[in-house]
Amino acid sequence: MTARIATALAAASIVLLLILVYALEAYVRPVLPAGRSAVPLEWLEAVLLATALLTAISWRVARGRGPARRRPPEIVTAPVAAEAPMAERSDDIGSLMGAFSRMLTTIEEQATEINQFCQRLDSAYQEVESTNARLKEFSFKDEVTGLYNRRFFSIRLEEEVSRYRRFNHPVSVLLLDLDGFKAINDELGHAAGDETLRDMGDILLRYSRGINVICRYGGDEFAVLLVETSKAGARLYADRIRQVLGTHPFAHGRPLTASFGIASLPEDVNPAAEDVIRAADEALYAAKRAGKNRVSVYEDVAPAAGAGPQARLP
Repeated sequence: MTARIATALAAASIVLLLILVYALEAYVRPVLPAGRSAVPLEWLEAVLLATALLTAISWRVARGRGPARRRPPEIVTAPVAAEAPMAERSDDIGSLMGAFSRMLTTIEEQATEINQFCQRLDSAYQEVESTNARLKEFSFKDEVTGLYNRRFFSIRLEEEVSRYRRFNHPVSVLLLDLDGFKAINDELGHAAGDETLRDMGDILLRYSRGINVICRYGGDEFAVLLVETSKAGARLYADRIRQVLGTHPFAHGRPLTASFGIASLPEDVNPAAEDVIRAADEALYAAKRAGKNRVSVYEDVAPAAGAGPQARLP
């Protein structure tokens, strides 16, 4: 505002001086007498023109000094302008650090979630393995007695027959059938029959080696895979079980006997699982036909085996 006022005053002064010069030339000079000894008008006009010129120069100088007067604020504000990029860079670094910190927090949260998911997944795998183990156990176990079932017995018999082929180690199969078991079911009920089957399984487990495989083969029939056992050892085992069974106090109070059939490798048949089972079954049928409560081996019935087993006696 001050610069504008000074400019206006300087312009007015110049205009006024020019008007005075014009008035002197137009009105004063014509009326003056010639040869006047006073100060010539030329000097007065020169003074006025010089004053106008000095005023114009002063005004110009004032205009030129205006920016100079404003330089100090520019000099003061220049560092601020120079520092602005630094502040902006500092703000950018702060933003990057903040973003990096947030990213680390997110990564830590995701890592925690992944660990929790892995724990849940591991727990699920353990449950699946436990379930598979139980299913496998159920698929190979008899529900009534808890012994192995026929499926597992067949698998283990195949393995032992293969081992015999490689190493020529003896193996025997014993089949036993409870005598008169149908009467217990019919007269005392299936609960009493199931309890009798469980007692029979306990007897077989108690008097067998750990390497033997004992199973409920079907109905009231049991099978024992006698590993590393010759025919003579199998016969001793069957006689011991028959004697224990004859004196065992069953819950129903009735005496119970069983008939036994034995087949062995290498004495009786070719090394094939189905042939060993067939031979033991024929020996069991022979024991039933001979009066029950006895042990029969396949070599004793081999001449008549060609006719094949007939209807099983109860």
